[in-house]
Amino acid sequence: MNSGQPSSERGEGKNSAGKTPGRDRSRAAERERAAARERAARHERAAARARAREADREHLGATAETAGTDRPAPPSPGRLPDSGRSPDSGRSPDSGRPQEDPHSPEAARLPSPAAAESSSAGMPPDRYLDREESWLRFNQRVLELAEDESIPLLERVRFVGIFASNLDEFFMVRVAGRIRRMATGLPVEHASGRRPSQILQNTLETARELSAQHARCFAESILPALASEGIEVLRWKELTAAEQADMQTLFRERIYPVLTPLVVDPAHPFPYISGLSLSLAVMIADPRTSTTIFARVKVPPLLPRFLTVAPTRFVPLEDVIAAHLDELFVGLDVIEQHAFRVTRTRDLEIDEDITENLMQSLERELTRRRFEPAVRLEVEESISSDVLDKLVTELDIDDRAVYRMPGPLDLSGLTAIADLDMGQLKYPAFVPSEAALPRDTGIFAALADHDVLVHHPYDSFSASVERLVVSAAADPRVLAIKHTLYRTSGDSEIVDALIDAAEAGKQVVVVVELKARFDERANIAWARKLEEAGCHVVYGFVGLKTHCKMVLVVREETDGSLRRFCHIGTGNYHPTTARLYEDFGLLTSDPTVGEDITDLFNHLTGYSRKSEYRRLLVAPAGLRSGLVERIEAQAARARDGRPARIQMKCNSIIDEVVIDSLYRASISGVPIDVWVRGICGVRPGVEGLSENIRVRSVLGRFLEHSRIYAFGTGEDGDESDVWLGSADLMHRNLDRRVELLIRVTDPGQRAELRGLITLGMDDGTASWWLGPDGTWTRHHLDESGAPLRDVQDQLIRARRRAADG
Repeated sequence: MNSGQPSSERGEGKNSAGKTPGRDRSRAAERERAAARERAARHERAAARARAREADREHLGATAETAGTDRPAPPSPGRLPDSGRSPDSGRSPDSGRPQEDPHSPEAARLPSPAAAESSSAGMPPDRYLDREESWLRFNQRVLELAEDESIPLLERVRFVGIFASNLDEFFMVRVAGRIRRMATGLPVEHASGRRPSQILQNTLETARELSAQHARCFAESILPALASEGIEVLRWKELTAAEQADMQTLFRERIYPVLTPLVVDPAHPFPYISGLSLSLAVMIADPRTSTTIFARVKVPPLLPRFLTVAPTRFVPLEDVIAAHLDELFVGLDVIEQHAFRVTRTRDLEIDEDITENLMQSLERELTRRRFEPAVRLEVEESISSDVLDKLVTELDIDDRAVYRMPGPLDLSGLTAIADLDMGQLKYPAFVPSEAALPRDTGIFAALADHDVLVHHPYDSFSASVERLVVSAAADPRVLAIKHTLYRTSGDSEIVDALIDAAEAGKQVVVVVELKARFDERANIAWARKLEEAGCHVVYGFVGLKTHCKMVLVVREETDGSLRRFCHIGTGNYHPTTARLYEDFGLLTSDPTVGEDITDLFNHLTGYSRKSEYRRLLVAPAGLRSGLVERIEAQAARARDGRPARIQMKCNSIIDEVVIDSLYRASISGVPIDVWVRGICGVRPGVEGLSENIRVRSVLGRFLEHSRIYAFGTGEDGDESDVWLGSADLMHRNLDRRVELLIRVTDPGQRAELRGLITLGMDDGTASWWLGPDGTWTRHHLDESGAPLRDVQDQLIRARRRAADG
């Protein structure tokens, strides 16, 4: 966003009631009518497709959530609605044109409702926990880390910022999507048994409670702790006279030139305020006429959220602007001013059924989505009722979505303070191990000898995954490189290596996911850069996101034969997040895996109808059914009196088919451990249903991101296997994405993956335990008050011991 944005915001703004018509207003009204017609047409297409899918679903007997190919346009959310549901946005085309996926969710249906109903007969109707509340409880666990005084102070500050940015995304995606789908009359999932209106009401109330807890944590715990370490976040009146003078100079030189005050009067309509922009609502008076006027001043988003007064003294940017409003409104009296912030939807509306060029359509949509309807209004608690009423009316937002908070608003900007160079207030420095692959042997020779399992961030990403791609680009024997890119970063050596390989004449194919949420612009830029270098860039399928993480390298050996080297991972090819996210990756030259990955790439880039794989489970055609089949096999073993066990580690689990399968296995006597980071629809510990299921969550220094699914006890002679990959157990992963899991065959690697889950689920490990009522209880101290094992810290220390020999 550009500072101020006066022309775009005013030009797209809606007119206030009672304004005098004029040429600008006529143009704006015509634009509004055209946009409304476009939204209505898009909505009608989406609704027609949704009705067709519902009819098809009833006919074929699908039990999973219908996968959509378009998103309906957002209605004005002025009054929050009561019902509805919509399909999600879809997948992209090759060379700008959509492909029809022969293995889409429409082609791979689950068992009929009758079969599902009979297999779940006798299960309570409230057996699923509410998705929205479960996510909010995850963010509450993040907040509990911010409140934990045993955690280094600047890391607590970082968790405060993470909570705020998490909640922003939740409103932009989940709350906005639910409101929009309910308002358009499309079906809304409510597996928990609650009505959509109840879910929305509970979501807004729970978010309000957590927002208040978040504000109290910052004001009553974080700020005093920072002050005790000489770090101060101050308001304007707390600055010394000399500091205020310095800030006045900064204001005139760096801030004033990019500010654009926008008044609201008959000649100036209320400005359309972009999402997540922080603003000042100002009431000014003209002493000559005694009239009062409302004005909005946007806080420039490209300037630091907290200005540095001294090396460890900071003041919110809006405080400095507020202190100098008289320089913006010369000759007028500033009566009052209050900070406010608007949240809007961030999901994209691309009609892939009629789109000729997905990249161009995405660019147009990215420009438009800053001005979607508002779904949350945050205001300072000091705001007057008159100013608040003005904002609520002009933004057309429901009172339930108004959050009055103590300032400062938008604490996501605290990251800059968390990044202060004060190592004593942070986690101890950690250097990832580079021992996973030998440094004195070429990577292709090493992988020809045995598979390598890497565990990030404990194992270096650059010394393993990046090394594979960079080495492939430089090796004259490499003929082709194929790569999926969902998210990457500006300092990625992988993109540069792919460009080098293409320029060297190698065959380079890159499947780029343009619609990776919040990374759309970056991925469009990467796609263009790769295409210009001669890479074959493919965007995938209509209705599906390509979320799987895989690399294929084809190399000619000295005897003239071709050998395929592969990487399959649980996380993105992103060097920055690879240092912060916990993920696994398998590097292999196994011919079976090479054939499978080749077949899957051909499926993504061409019209291959391959759906059976040897060591892979691939969504949407076979991943859910493959997991359910293995869960049911463990249940059958338990009923026969044979050893059985299920272990899972994932980010989220809400798919009802998988959950019911786990319930049936629990009823059969299978012990089931589920390690989940975020959303969980499983209700564990319910007598007669899930008393054999334990659900736990680990949060800490690194974001737990890997997905592992293990079946069987792992003992000799046991029919067991272990899978890892990109898929969580959610409708979007199993129905609307291309995902893959790979079966791990090396006994030592299987034991390592099982052992990690066992360690995370151990009673001696610090974690949160999920109860049958949906509450999470933190267990991080033993009976004597001593801290329990930190699984992440233990893995760090293990790598250090190995490095020390």
